[in-house]
Amino acid sequence: MTLRHMKIFRSLCEHDCNTTKTAEALHMTQPAISLAIKELEQYYGVVLFDRIGRRLYMTEVGRQFLQYASHITSLFDDMEKGLKDWESFGILRVGASITIGSQFLPRYVKAFYTEYPGTEIRAIVGPSNHLEEKLLENELDFALVEGIPHTPSIVSEAYMEDHLSIICPADGRYQEGQMLSIEQFKQQKFLLRERGSGTREVFERVTEGAGVSVSPIWEAMSTTALINAVIEGLGIAVLPYRMVVGPVEQGLVTTIGVEGLNFHRNFYIIRHKDKYLTASAKAFLDLCRRYESEYPAPDHSASIRIHFGNIDQSGL
Repeated sequence: MTLRHMKIFRSLCEHDCNTTKTAEALHMTQPAISLAIKELEQYYGVVLFDRIGRRLYMTEVGRQFLQYASHITSLFDDMEKGLKDWESFGILRVGASITIGSQFLPRYVKAFYTEYPGTEIRAIVGPSNHLEEKLLENELDFALVEGIPHTPSIVSEAYMEDHLSIICPADGRYQEGQMLSIEQFKQQKFLLRERGSGTREVFERVTEGAGVSVSPIWEAMSTTALINAVIEGLGIAVLPYRMVVGPVEQGLVTTIGVEGLNFHRNFYIIRHKDKYLTASAKAFLDLCRRYESEYPAPDHSASIRIHFGNIDQSGL
């Protein structure tokens, strides 16, 4: 059985089992598509599609075969890309969750370009669950996220410690470092990151573990928007410590704690368990692991004046 058969099968699945659309996409005839599928079924002695009326419906064994075909064809594509780009030390496709992508990834990439100027890095910044999908579809080599993966075929490695901070308006209602009871915490108006983000997952894991159910009045992908909402007195937010250092130091917000709740967490490197890592990928991940110990921390004060001085809603 050839790689061509697997690519045709995969394309047919990706086009809703429609032979007309698949034939157009692959510049083939419909009979050629049908013949390739028939040859697959005869070779393995299985039925990959149920034929009901004029439509095809993937069987359970067809779904299992799709996993193999996707992996095999993706590995072949990796080989093609890796060999063709080898002289330029490769192209890295890096994903990062929104917190890491806005706060750390630009510095990682700048430092890496200094050490390896011949490498090209293509980045996607988005929610952690979106990045997992990209890894499964082989559209990323690896990703840096705030939560653990949900798919068994994705492996993770903790590479940096972090914690979430509870911030509230600096209007005198609460003092810096004050501890709330669980009951006081439940009564707050919550401004949270969107579902699917690593920050939201950590928040929900901790609160649900303590028997606390929260319904936010605000949800946003923008950390800056949430901080500004807290500054304006709209509620409290639970956000990565490194993202709120500046507003805290300027006295724009106050950090508090809650009895019995611990929002410590790790940042993770995640990748598909079968993904081959090139020399450049391994070098980039090694830089991420040692970054905090070898590179100075940035000065937050200047960026905070830019982001929060005029209540900028378009930021992180």
